[in-house]
Amino acid sequence: MLRRRVRGARLIVATQAPQTRDQLQARLRRAEGQLRGVQRMLGEDAEYREVLTQLAAVKAAVDQVGLLLITERLRSCVTAGEEGCADDFEQAVATFLRHATLSH
Repeated sequence: MLRRRVRGARLIVATQAPQTRDQLQARLRRAEGQLRGVQRMLGEDAEYREVLTQLAAVKAAVDQVGLLLITERLRSCVTAGEEGCADDFEQAVATFLRHATLSH
């Protein structure tokens, strides 16, 4: 946990260590394994609620990787003092949300 003083007030900010590409790939491999499990469940005629629960878990895992990618890009942009970080962040979030929504 990181503690900072901001204009006389103490601010406590929980920070996560940056995710490495290897860690993100490990997350995706776990999601891939979960998805294979869903395929097995379908082949075994598992109860539909159980399948839906597992599908939601896979989606959440993949979404988490996307959010971590956005977070790390923003962190590196700001740390490097690059210009246009806010625009990059907004575009990344818009792209993420556009593809994260349910489509018919």
